[in-house]
Amino acid sequence: MEDPAADVRATVFVRGRVQGVGFRWWTRARALELGLSGWARNTADRRVEVVAEGRREAVERLLGLLREEVSTAGRPGVVTAVSSPLWGRARGERGFLER
Repeated sequence: MEDPAADVRATVFVRGRVQGVGFRWWTRARALELGLSGWARNTADRRVEVVAEGRREAVERLLGLLREEVSTAGRPGVVTAVSSPLWGRARGERGFLER
């Protein structure tokens, strides 16, 4: 059984108009507000890859903000899809970077 107090890691890919609109900056700001670490980076196929580590409920809150339509948190760009998260154990990321 998984330890409910253990930190988790989730990786998702966000599709839509999410590059060149401040999406990674916005994701970083929301992640830091939630106490998460990790990173967000543009991919060659115009998606944004987001890796977030921390308490599961905080990671799930970030994922909800990424998916939310209409955004209540001022999310820039247009999100058309967010992949199902790939869950794993936290690896000890520090801070949250825009890569």
